[in-house]
Amino acid sequence: MSLNDDILKVLYSEEELKAKCAEMGAQITKDYAGKNLLLVTVLKGAVVYFTDLMRAIDLPCTIDFMIVSSYGSGVKTSGVVKIVKDLDTDLTGKDLLIVEDILDTGLTLSYLKDMLAARNPASIRIATLLDKPDRRKADIKADYIGYRVPDEFVVGYGLDYDEKYRNLPYVGVLKPEIYSE
Repeated sequence: MSLNDDILKVLYSEEELKAKCAEMGAQITKDYAGKNLLLVTVLKGAVVYFTDLMRAIDLPCTIDFMIVSSYGSGVKTSGVVKIVKDLDTDLTGKDLLIVEDILDTGLTLSYLKDMLAARNPASIRIATLLDKPDRRKADIKADYIGYRVPDEFVVGYGLDYDEKYRNLPYVGVLKPEIYSE
């Protein structure tokens, strides 16, 4: 049995994702010309998107990583945000772009944005590969959005269910019987 057997349908192919990263990278390059760009990604889910997006940005920039958790091994957020690994970079005066895999309820990203804003960056914006507005609980919006997705459980391209499926080269909808067992 392969990972592909657990997927109900493919939402975005590997080729579509590469093209979307190129498009978003070009816009970010334009918007951040002459600025002090710091890309911050939230591991683990955003790592694949982050690396593709970062390579599509044609500007000098620095990077840093955080590990933030609010899911555990379930499919629904716990609502409690835990910083597992904080940034190593001083944000003062930096133009911060938070790179996230999916904007779902918005609780984690809202908490993160408020926390990072207190560290005196010059600006904060958000880039997300996937936006799931039907599930939003916090008043937060991304500045750069790859795709709006339906309220289904998506995996692949870094996104996981119970730490599996991150290595799929596409974004797909996981069959409900996989996560409702």
